[in-house]
Amino acid sequence: MAIEVNGKSIETDEEGYLVNLADWSEEAAKILAAQDKDASDNPFELTNNHWEVIHFLREYYDEYQIAPAVRVLTKAIGKKLGKEKGNSKYLYELFPYGPAKQACRFAGLPKPTGCI
Repeated sequence: MAIEVNGKSIETDEEGYLVNLADWSEEAAKILAAQDKDASDNPFELTNNHWEVIHFLREYYDEYQIAPAVRVLTKAIGKKLGKEKGNSKYLYELFPYGPAKQACRFAGLPKPTGCI
């Protein structure tokens, strides 16, 4: 499978995760997000709050070389971005298909360990 980003074909696995982490860009994230549907069945659009989590995940991955499971993600976001953002309710509102799983896919990271 692949997505088209600025005229370049970027390979994804069968679940839509980028095969090569170096292929990630914000444009790739927007295309990956648009493949999902929001609660109103419209293409998923990324807001500043989504970007905040996506960039956090990329920084986390750069530091620890692992995509965090949702519990670790929630705790780490709370430490860095504040208690109001470091909770499951907030993260599930942003990423209804699973904060760790969906956000990591948009961030160009591997599927978090423990995600089905």
